[in-house]
Amino acid sequence: MVEMSFQYHAEPASDEIARRAWSDIQTCREVYNHALTQRYHPAPDHDKPSYTRLQNKIPDWKHRWSEWGDVYSKCLQMALRRIKHGETVLDGLQANGYDVGRLKWKAPKEYRSITYNQSGFDVDSNTGRTAHATVNFSKIGRFHLTYHRSLPEDGTIKQIHLKKQKTGEWTVSIVVDYDPDHPEKPAVEDIDPEDCVGIDLGILSFVHDSDGRAVDRLDLSEDRERLAREQRSLSRKQHGSNNWERQRRRVAEVHQRMTDRKDDFKHKLAHFYTHEYDAVFVEDLDVRGMLEDGGNARNKAEVGWRGFIHVLKHHGERNGCRVVEVEPEGTTRECARCGVESEKPLWVRTHSCPSCGFKTDRDRNAAFNVLSRGLSKLGVVHSEGTPVETALPADTRRVSAKRVVEAGSPCLKEPQKAASRQG
Repeated sequence: MVEMSFQYHAEPASDEIARRAWSDIQTCREVYNHALTQRYHPAPDHDKPSYTRLQNKIPDWKHRWSEWGDVYSKCLQMALRRIKHGETVLDGLQANGYDVGRLKWKAPKEYRSITYNQSGFDVDSNTGRTAHATVNFSKIGRFHLTYHRSLPEDGTIKQIHLKKQKTGEWTVSIVVDYDPDHPEKPAVEDIDPEDCVGIDLGILSFVHDSDGRAVDRLDLSEDRERLAREQRSLSRKQHGSNNWERQRRRVAEVHQRMTDRKDDFKHKLAHFYTHEYDAVFVEDLDVRGMLEDGGNARNKAEVGWRGFIHVLKHHGERNGCRVVEVEPEGTTRECARCGVESEKPLWVRTHSCPSCGFKTDRDRNAAFNVLSRGLSKLGVVHSEGTPVETALPADTRRVSAKRVVEAGSPCLKEPQKAASRQG
């Protein structure tokens, strides 16, 4: 059994319901802030109140502040659970070497969702309308969903999140516990090296694989220009005015569009690789360390390598593909044919080995090394020279990121052999 979240665009049935939903969200924020600042932070570190102890205080608080009783009780409990969940996250980051602070009081703009756990909601997907469903929230009302993806028939709804995005739109995320019918991953002894691929993650090309595909980075230049214009316009508005609020939403819409485009690009690319191959090998990049080194930091942060790896693993589970991370150190310097290392500045885009004379694209050489390391780590029997001996040094097919996002590249839709003929 696994848990998966299904997110849908939502519309409140009336303005009154929208107002009530936002009011309940802010009440949950008040409960969170009160518990955090009056109960949790004042307690000694060795005697922090548990979630149960905090939860048992809710009846007294509702008696003291009667308006808190207008919110469904489970929602107030889930607001308190955020404190314990937040502390768990901070403890994990601290254990991994991050310098963390502590949980802070939430302002209205920072607390935008409410959670119904186990009860207090009713989902109806049989409304008689195509791609339509409704959710009725206790003490709030009904929301209409753009039901573009059906929930699993054998799934159990664990909880529902109702959120007002910064753009002003509402979304409903339904968390379902179900047994997915995903294909089994192939046994290691059954994996053919020809059905494996190594991926080098870069900046000029988002990915460059050992089969010669080079997928360009997503071009967000137009979105960034629009974002700059909208932000300049926002800076000229009086803070807090109606005009300022409308312009703030426009800025948020641009940010959301950029996020959606990047997520769509990564999911389509990950689906292709995990659907086409039995095993995908990728570099285990230390993105945090790379950002701290400085130099081209914005581009490094924007491409989202770590996010792509997470998406790749997610699709690997869905498509029965093994996704393995390998040590990235030296993949660019090391020759894929003879193993001799040679230093190459970033502007040198061709690998030319001074020892054996092997010459190919710099990123493809790295992809060969990723493939070789991945095969060894996974335990697949292969020839050490296989990656280079079975490929033409100059064979590279470039794929525009725009084609991946908008229509899908022919090379990313057809079987590998058919795509090779197009090159």
